[in-house]
Parts: sequence; structure tokens; C-alpha cells
Amino acid sequence: MSNSTNQQRETLSVTYVWMSVTFCVCLVVSNIFIPRLWQVGPLPVQLTGAVLLFPISYILNDCLTEVYGYKKARLTIWIGFAMCLFVSIASFIVTKLPKPMFEDSYAAAESFNSLFGLVPRSMVGSLLAFIAGSTVNAWIMSKMKVATKGKGFGWRAIISTIGGEATDSLIFFPIAFGGLLPFKAVISLMFTQVVAKTLYEIIILPVTSWVVRKVKAHEGIDTYDQNISYNPFKVNEI
Repeated sequence: MSNSTNQQRETLSVTYVWMSVTFCVCLVVSNIFIPRLWQVGPLPVQLTGAVLLFPISYILNDCLTEVYGYKKARLTIWIGFAMCLFVSIASFIVTKLPKPMFEDSYAAAESFNSLFGLVPRSMVGSLLAFIAGSTVNAWIMSKMKVATKGKGFGWRAIISTIGGEATDSLIFFPIAFGGLLPFKAVISLMFTQVVAKTLYEIIILPVTSWVVRKVKAHEGIDTYDQNISYNPFKVNEI
């Protein structure tokens, strides 16, 4: 067991980097998939395309916090924020470029803009919601690990996901879909997204637990966050 303030290695391992890169890719792609709503079979339930990948970012958040501690998870969260901000700005610029005069190319540009024109708005909501939700998720996971002395990873992962996803949805959906969908539809989306993503976490929990055990054994660390700052803006502390 290592103490994140004293004993944890200051280097960034290859495993940590790969997990962080995967986290960022899932996050960016999820934000692009957000405008695509889909029907859940015969049920009167709609979900966004992001539900397929976004929960993976929370699972990785749990793994990062459990193995490396809150401070390294916080660094990954802010890297993800920076990547999403870059995509948001790039999407906005590209959709504002002059359209070509050729008819086929013009139609293709219109189709592109109809999709990515929504991305900046979704990104604004997602960036705010992501920072809040992911930080809450990591904070709960970190605090509960110390309180339980490392026991009950499964329950800690589920509870932290509920807290993080609820925070994320409460911020994101009113910003991303307010005025575009009826109020009741937005509320329904918020609720179903939290439920769906939590169920996703529960279903894949055996895999998550296995990954955590393997990474801990490979890295030789099991971080307990004692006497650290939970200030979400202290990204220079790892």
C-alpha cells in the first residue's frame, strides 16, 4: 500500500498513460455521438448514442482512482477536458468554413454541419457536466476507499458512478437539449441515462474488478488518499 502524498511514484507509468488515452478517446467520441438518439426496443425510452461509450470513461475513472489515487485521476480528467475543448473549437471552426459551389459538395457540407453544428453546444454542456460529474465520481471513490479501508470495491464503484452520473446529467441535458426537446423529454432522458449508465457499470463490474486487480499487481501500488488536497484545480499535483 502506498500513500499518495509520500510514497506514490511521481512517474507516469505506461499503463496509466494507456488508460488515460482510452479515457479521453471514449469521452471525445461520446460527445460526437450525443446528438444521435435511439429507441430502446418497444419501450418508451430514448437514449443518446453516447451511452455506448461514455460509461467506459466512468469505469476507467474508478480504476484510475482506485489504483493511482485521486490526484492522478484528477490529471486525467483535466486532460480529457482539454481534448474535448479542442474538438469543440475545431468543430465550430470547420462548420463555419465557406461551403463549396458544387451541388453535391454543398449537400455534403450541409449534412456535415447538421451533425457537427450541434457538437459545440453539446460540448459546452458536456465540458461543464464532465468536470463536475467526474470529479464527484473520483471524490466519492477516494473517500469511500479510505473509509472502508479498501474493502467493497464493487459497491464503491456503483455508488460513485450514481453520484457522478447524476451530477453529470443534471448539468448536461438542460444545456444540450433545452429548447430542442420538450421539457418532459429532457427529464426522461436525464433519468434513463443515469439508470442505463449505472446498469452498464453493474453489468461490467466483474471485468472492472478484474482489471483493477491486474493493474494493482502489475504496478505494485494500491493508493490510499490520505492528507491530500481535493481541490479539483490543483492539476500540477500528481
